[in-house]
Amino acid sequence: MTPSSSDLVFLPLGGTGEIGMNMNLYGHDGQWLMVDCGVTFPKPGRVSADGTRHYSGEPETQMPDPAFIEARKDQLAGLIITHAHEDHVGAVPYLWHKLRCPIYCTRFTAEVLKKKLAEHGLLHQVKIIIPETGERLHIGPFDVQWLALTHSIPDPNALMIRTPVGNVFHTGDWKLDPDPVVGHGYKEETYRQLAEEGVLAMVCDSTNATVNGHSFSEGALYDGLRKYIEGAKGRVIVTCFGSNIARLVTLSQIGDDTGRYMGLYGRSMVNMYNCAKRAGVWPYNAGTVETSHLGYLPRHEVLAVATGSQGEPRTALRRLAAGTHPDFDLDPGDRVIFSARAIPGNEEAIEGLIKQLQARGVEVITADDVDIPIHASGHPAQEELETLYKWVQPEIAIPVHGEEEHMRAHAGLAKGCGVPRTMTGRNGDIFMLSPVPGIQRQKVQTGRLGYEKGGLVKVV
Repeated sequence: MTPSSSDLVFLPLGGTGEIGMNMNLYGHDGQWLMVDCGVTFPKPGRVSADGTRHYSGEPETQMPDPAFIEARKDQLAGLIITHAHEDHVGAVPYLWHKLRCPIYCTRFTAEVLKKKLAEHGLLHQVKIIIPETGERLHIGPFDVQWLALTHSIPDPNALMIRTPVGNVFHTGDWKLDPDPVVGHGYKEETYRQLAEEGVLAMVCDSTNATVNGHSFSEGALYDGLRKYIEGAKGRVIVTCFGSNIARLVTLSQIGDDTGRYMGLYGRSMVNMYNCAKRAGVWPYNAGTVETSHLGYLPRHEVLAVATGSQGEPRTALRRLAAGTHPDFDLDPGDRVIFSARAIPGNEEAIEGLIKQLQARGVEVITADDVDIPIHASGHPAQEELETLYKWVQPEIAIPVHGEEEHMRAHAGLAKGCGVPRTMTGRNGDIFMLSPVPGIQRQKVQTGRLGYEKGGLVKVV
């Protein structure tokens, strides 16, 4: 299908009806605009006693099959990456040769993307355009503006996609964080002005639509993390998502305030830290030390921040738990703090890792064990969703980035906020926004590709 000048179409190829693997298309006046191009990871099959996951032969890296737009790549005006999480940017190096279009993203995301492209020998083949937050650019028939929101990674942006037949507000991943620690904040007036202009549809994150209240702010975590770091007798190892630069900055400040030296363990975490420095979002007063030095320090002076919060194999925390890390061994009385919550499907792997740590005499503290927050979600809970709907006042709500349960709750909440119409579907559905709103169910074939042995394969 080719959208006409009177058509405005939303077509998700990944990330609607599931969490992860985001790939969205907007169609208007003979062209398509892609928003995000991410990966996912297969749910674990067998989990061994120590929590190690086994994937039953499936490729460990999976992504949406872009066959629909690959067959129409001469109509693809561009690809926008809303932020630098793997489920939004991770598939670009694997799929760019099928798309071959300009890529638009802001500073920090561009640094992460450049690193990925360089690893695949593509850096100098891909045209990357870096807009400023607030800037408007014409991409084919689409007038796109980047709008500041907050999330658990620097420089996330929502998009206002304007066309002569209607405007779409695409949130990406977001929360309303009054103190995001690093990166830009947001302004209420920005979103109230969208309502004054008129928003035909709001395509919005559903991840925490079943969660009451308001998400914690990154700025509210200092006290809890300091309490459990300062109270430890031996080494402290904090595990969190490496992309959460704000969390690393908070931990660096706590290290300074408690007389501990912070080192970063894990390739992905170090890469994100370096990208933050290159993008100018890492504060100059936030320090780290060479990890090779930590093994020589008194235990009460060590603050290690490690990858592995989801129980993943081959991560730094896994190696520490197994006693195979080259820098130091964990001793009884050391403390591991999980400053993260389990992604659904990872519970068994995390539980196995915790048991492995406890068998070494290590004290383990999780976000569920404490009475003061040590972790904050990057996604909006119900109060935040209600607030944004009241600001933006779209004519249509389209829940995405969630499983059926999340999207159904999201749709009900939008109706409760006075949104006249909700449209809930899944990957492969064509959401007709103009001239007449409606959904054509399963009009486009979707699927997954996996990356293994240097190539792409279809995943059944």
